[in-house]
Amino acid sequence: MRHHREYEKAPSQINFRKRIQPKTSRANYCLLILIALLFIPNFSEAQSLLQREENPISPQVETIYTRGLRYLALTQTDDGSWNDGVGQEPGVVGLCLMAFLAHGEDPNFGPYSQNIQNGINYILKQQKNSNGYIGSSMYSHGFATLALAECYGMFRDPRIAPALKKAVDLILSAQKRNGKKAWRYNPESNGADSTVSGCQIIALYAARNAGIPVPNEALAKALKYMASCRASDGGYGYTSSMGDKPTLTAIGLLCQALAKQKDTRSFRASTKYLANQLNFRDKYYPYYFEYYMAQALFHADETIFEEWNAKNIQYLATIQAPDGSFPGNKGPAFSTAGALLSLALNYRLLPIYEK
Repeated sequence: MRHHREYEKAPSQINFRKRIQPKTSRANYCLLILIALLFIPNFSEAQSLLQREENPISPQVETIYTRGLRYLALTQTDDGSWNDGVGQEPGVVGLCLMAFLAHGEDPNFGPYSQNIQNGINYILKQQKNSNGYIGSSMYSHGFATLALAECYGMFRDPRIAPALKKAVDLILSAQKRNGKKAWRYNPESNGADSTVSGCQIIALYAARNAGIPVPNEALAKALKYMASCRASDGGYGYTSSMGDKPTLTAIGLLCQALAKQKDTRSFRASTKYLANQLNFRDKYYPYYFEYYMAQALFHADETIFEEWNAKNIQYLATIQAPDGSFPGNKGPAFSTAGALLSLALNYRLLPIYEK
């Protein structure tokens, strides 16, 4: 493999066997092998290098991302959450977890393994045994469920499966009770909106990808509700097709993409809608918008995504603080996780990013 050949060229390893004289003792021979192994990268690092050779990451993206991860790692509390703004919500912890995973970080090895493990532990401890609910809102529950699904899909941690199954069951039971067959702020809500509903739909698709059963009927009903929020020009509104916004449209388009509804007039209309909003920045929920916009455009049209991605990289480079965090009224943990996840399609390592 390429990375092995490169390391064989290092001065300490060239013609290693030829330099060992016949009279070298067995102990010295073993010692020399041990020293040589210290210069060989571990498998996860080598794998990461190979992935990046096939899909090069710009130095600017890597710099922004690694600075952001260092900030999240240094500010995480011992219980696995972040003590700022909404950083103690399990859903925000889930977004932070996904920011680590999207960079190829491993919960078992590497500099951020303990951060990931602590975050997983925090989410699991916050889940109610009675019904599987995680957090104080369906927003939080949806993002926490998504994070568990991504962790389970990548690492098959045996602690996660039962918690993920209970979280999915909560989403499905809340939908059954809901008159619109969708979701709003809490499991007992009878109303619905496109933001909370989109969050649950994406979590359900991630859970299904990880091997958790999700009925087709449940997804079909949820997508029908989302369609009721879509206007003829492809824009999505909050609780109806009125008052469409780019952030809501990005959520709706991503749901359609995950449902494999790309070959439809409505999908093309929503893609065109967002293509005309490449300079848009949501002044109220900037990182929420960027998080969904990146995924929606990536699934919809890679040419449009690349144009928006270049703009987003430059924008984030100008607002990142010296400590690696990003500003926002929800707290730096949420802002930083959202910003990093909007860059994560440059790496394309999370299962939910697969087309």
